Amino acid sequence: MQEVLRSNDPTIIAFASALLSGEDIEAFETDVHMSVLEGSIGVLPRRLMVRREDAFMARAILRDNDLPVTE
Repeated sequence: MQEVLRSNDPTIIAFASALLSGEDIEAFETDVHMSVLEGSIGVLPRRLMVRREDAFMARAILRDNDLPVTE
């Protein structure tokens, strides 16, 4: 698994997941339940992970839609 996106904004994560799903790329969101530890203030970012073989295409899709991409 490789990280393709990191954000504090859950709407960006949801949008990116929908875009990738539309292209048949499975995405897995990590750090979802960290809000219990941080007190639900949104300080810790969530990460979107994809399979290594899908990472190049996933990053291209996110860039085409003006979303931040982690390299």
